[in-house]
Amino acid sequence: MTYVQSEQITCAECDLTLQLPDLAVGEKALCSRCGYLLTVNHPQAIEKILAFSFTALIFLVLALSFDFISINYQGQTYTITLLDTYFRLTEQDYLIIALILVLTVVILPIVVISTLFYLLFNIKAQQYPYKGLFIANALFALLPWSMAEIFLIGVLVSVIKISTLTSVDLGLSFYAYVLFAISYIATHSYIDKNYLISILQKLKLKSRSSTEHGILSTSIQLNKEIEKKNNIFRDNGIKDNEQSQYRLNKHSIQKTWALLITAFLLYFPANLLPIMATRSLGKEEFNTVLGGVFVLWREGSYPVAIIIFIASIVVPIVKFIVLAWLNYSVQKQEVHFQLERAHLYRITEFIGRWSMVDIFAVAILASLIQLGTAMTIHPGPAAIAFCSVVILTMLAANTFDSTLIWRKKNSHE
Repeated sequence: MTYVQSEQITCAECDLTLQLPDLAVGEKALCSRCGYLLTVNHPQAIEKILAFSFTALIFLVLALSFDFISINYQGQTYTITLLDTYFRLTEQDYLIIALILVLTVVILPIVVISTLFYLLFNIKAQQYPYKGLFIANALFALLPWSMAEIFLIGVLVSVIKISTLTSVDLGLSFYAYVLFAISYIATHSYIDKNYLISILQKLKLKSRSSTEHGILSTSIQLNKEIEKKNNIFRDNGIKDNEQSQYRLNKHSIQKTWALLITAFLLYFPANLLPIMATRSLGKEEFNTVLGGVFVLWREGSYPVAIIIFIASIVVPIVKFIVLAWLNYSVQKQEVHFQLERAHLYRITEFIGRWSMVDIFAVAILASLIQLGTAMTIHPGPAAIAFCSVVILTMLAANTFDSTLIWRKKNSHE
């Protein structure tokens, strides 16, 4: 994985275009303005991605083939498979939560792995895949919504809750899913967006040039096109592309406000209404998100209580505050604390998805604890509201245009 000296690269977060130097094996390139990780020179990156993704696919198939979790209650054993979570939630008329769970935990990882196979095998064969750039961009848009590692934390939280009621056994599928998650995370660690897009652009240009010209050098033509588009920089290979860097996305601010306000309105029912209902021996008990934290704390499950409190209470509030401040600051064209705002945005975008821990925990509990008159657990009305809050805040972070942080005041006028 080697870059030529003349290659240009544009930072995805501040829109600064830089000339990329040669990178030694293991070296990474950071944006000189905002500190964003541009690319990393992973040795044999394609081969490692293929190996880890193939391993992940095998473990995922195994995780779908055996028992996931079982409990022993009053001499009877109750077992669920990974896909049973979907069917049992559907039976309880929680189709939205069931779909979100199966999409983020099973379907999207399969789609991501299949897409990687399609792109990388074509790249290995030195041919441009059909709709390669479009599919690659779709791949990177899907990556944040694949939540294997978050689901595992949710499972562990539910297991700790169940263990206070009865004995719990983890099946072969659970351990297979753990290995799948490890392999899947390893796959992610070697995926480099700029590198992948760069290769696909060159292959597309090579395919086009071989059809139209036949003998034109692909690398020379690519550099000429980049030079024409970006007006190659003269001072140490770096120049601010004013036109692209300070473009004003007139709709991103409004979209972010709309998503944030909607999420904020849903945050109240998500926390005031019960997220889980437990019926035991004719008595029904309702737990809100915060109430569940208190119950765990009283039972001595301090680490789990802290995890749920941070993921379900603190993280959404922090996201509201930070995204609202960021959106307001770009709307008012603030030019102060640009680097700090860029770092805050990066952190906020990363942590937002972890709020799904509580939803996954409730889904496992509702799927497994169906013991007739002895005990049943169902998701409460807050579950859908809370899930909507997480999704809407993630979308708000995605629609926020971080390049506007670096826009010069009134530069769009």
